[in-house]
Amino acid sequence: MLMNNKTLAVAGALAAVMAVHAVPASAQDAKEKCYGVALAGQNDCKAGEGTTCSGSSKVDYQGNAYKEVPTGTCLKMELPEGRMGSLEPLDRDPAG
Repeated sequence: MLMNNKTLAVAGALAAVMAVHAVPASAQDAKEKCYGVALAGQNDCKAGEGTTCSGSSKVDYQGNAYKEVPTGTCLKMELPEGRMGSLEPLDRDPAG
């Protein structure tokens, strides 16, 4: 009986590991737009008014410029001066 419990435990652990690896790559690589976290010139496409595409933000942490980050990390980022990332464009630090 004890051997059967160990076998079941090992089988369960193996199934859990396989399930984690079965998640599609697209779900593992999911990204979200995070506004106000990009350094000047390092934003992803379209940084808001006055910009055209990637690399066109004018100031660090420009509020209307976004960077694509792993889903779920935007609101957890630690930035200088107590700033936080946002899932929506911000009014702070407009392009100069």
